[in-house]
Amino acid sequence: MKRTPVITGIGVVAPGALGSIAYWDLLSGGRTATRPISLFDAGGFRSRIAAEADFDPAAAGLSAQEIRRMDRAAQFAVVSAREAVEDSGLSLAAIEPERVAVAIGSAVGCTMGLEEEYAVLADDGRRWLVDHTYGVPHLYGYMVPSTLAVEVAQDVAAEGPVALISTGCTSGLDAVGHGAALIREGSADVVLAGATDAPLSPITSACFDAIRATSANNDDPAHASRPFDAHRDGFVLGEGAAVLVLEDKTEARRRGARIYAEVSGFASRSNAFHMTGLKPDGAEMAEAITHALRQAEIDPTDVGYVNAHGSGTKQNDRHETAAFKRSLGAHAYRVPVSSIKSMIGHSLGAIGSLELAACALALDHQVVPPTANLHNADPECDLDYVPNTAREHKMDVVLSVGSGFGGFQSAAVLTKV
Repeated sequence: MKRTPVITGIGVVAPGALGSIAYWDLLSGGRTATRPISLFDAGGFRSRIAAEADFDPAAAGLSAQEIRRMDRAAQFAVVSAREAVEDSGLSLAAIEPERVAVAIGSAVGCTMGLEEEYAVLADDGRRWLVDHTYGVPHLYGYMVPSTLAVEVAQDVAAEGPVALISTGCTSGLDAVGHGAALIREGSADVVLAGATDAPLSPITSACFDAIRATSANNDDPAHASRPFDAHRDGFVLGEGAAVLVLEDKTEARRRGARIYAEVSGFASRSNAFHMTGLKPDGAEMAEAITHALRQAEIDPTDVGYVNAHGSGTKQNDRHETAAFKRSLGAHAYRVPVSSIKSMIGHSLGAIGSLELAACALALDHQVVPPTANLHNADPECDLDYVPNTAREHKMDVVLSVGSGFGGFQSAAVLTKV
């Protein structure tokens, strides 16, 4: 019997919004959550702005022991997973634990915990040979990215397949694609799929400063993330998580669940070209889009909205504009395209799942979120990027794409049920 993965629950921790309701309110309102960095002293950095989540782990329901044990990224994932399960209406206790799976994506793992502990062990960098006796008992867990998926699995008592997907900035898309495959092949009846990253630390900022990938518009952080704008100067770092509950459509309908969308297609490709560079023709992203649509059995002209990677770097925005034209043909000029990174920044591996959550909510509300801060369009980016204001729009098919360092190119197709 054919099994079809659908989204029945959404959980979100995002800059400017905790919970999926507040998240959609922020996106549909076109509000930005970028501001000066407060999580550490960024005074010496080229880029001193970020999209931070106003996250209080105790207020979010985590115990004192959980807060002590978990890195910030793990806290985001567990809180998002709990909201997603509650939103789905599922009683996981009534499901055989070996039929519950977890797929969590992350680009940089427990960065904050690792950096904080290194500072202690190295006496703020004064010691070349670190003293391990000062490390917390959970330091090993910070060093193993799969800890993030394990924390979610333990929290929901999942004993089915558990995986940590780390494919750079496409991790969130790829984790949901993996989760959907588990439903299709019958390996699980319920999958908690999504991604988390909390990269706002000195080491991350230093790395992106070095390659000048992030915006230096420190005097106007609210307008610094400007995808597709002629005056864009790089992306704004962000943080957050989103987790989706996936289950088979037949079973979801049987129990009367609210279905946000069907995950009808997914594909990933590599450009095998450069660690950070992109070829201008967008061929590999176009290939991923074409195969995702083919898997979904959807014609390119049926795509009603494209959620772009839209990082706000010169090469990325031109690269994916070319990819949309290559894969969608003339329809690329008719379909609305937008980037929510303009509002919540770029949370690296987490952003793909946050974007898929936004796509599911866009289908549910029949509203396209805008590209904020788009006032002077780049002539080379000549599509309909829905500038500044959300748009009511009838759509049955949404395409979401991601592009990651290392050459990763992914595409997912959601359809209205």
